[in-house]
Amino acid sequence: MEHTAEKSPQLYARVGGALYLIIIVIGLFGEVFVRDKLIVSGDAAATAANIMSHESLWRLHVFAELVLLICAVALLWIIFLLLRPIGRDLIVLAVFFNLVAIIIEATITMRLLEALFPLGKAGYLKAFTPDQLYAMASLTLKSHAYGFGVSLLFFGCFCVIVGYLIFRSGYFPRTIGVLMQIAGVCYVTNSFALILSPGLVNRLFPGILVPSFIGELSLCLWLLVRGVNMKRWEERAS
Repeated sequence: MEHTAEKSPQLYARVGGALYLIIIVIGLFGEVFVRDKLIVSGDAAATAANIMSHESLWRLHVFAELVLLICAVALLWIIFLLLRPIGRDLIVLAVFFNLVAIIIEATITMRLLEALFPLGKAGYLKAFTPDQLYAMASLTLKSHAYGFGVSLLFFGCFCVIVGYLIFRSGYFPRTIGVLMQIAGVCYVTNSFALILSPGLVNRLFPGILVPSFIGELSLCLWLLVRGVNMKRWEERAS
């Protein structure tokens, strides 16, 4: 039992890395292979036609997003356990930031499902013209995009704090801590730009989020492949 207890941080790290990888894969699938393919910027009719002709794919996307959120909650618990020895107050603050981000993301994920409502075949929809229905669906998708941006604002704050704790830990590479802090700053910058100057976001995206992807992927792979330096973990935990 003592041997198992000593190895548990390593197990947590490997499970966390696997969960993080699932989150990254689902996130890329939704962004690159679903939303980017089906949503036509500035053309509500074309977007509606794409979604209606690929409804099964769209519903799979919504389901995958919910799986992502389940994995995100489990990963948050693991990160809390791994970084708790470094600063209990700071990691609790980080957890609150991430929980807010997860709650917002869960709420706006339902907007993806809601976008299907105006495109259905219910009788009451005959009260609207096709263009009106397409506009409703398009506005719902725009609401999702802005809501996701707001969720990244809180997630960015989480990344900054976690990056600082990783930098101080001694059982994770300091480089990953710095990369996570850079990722957090990029997320926060992108979110504020989305709210204050949407035109600026169009010029910054997707370049500003490349460092965020690098930071998160680095932490993911380190947890999955290398895990925790057990000697230093034990020193800090004691």
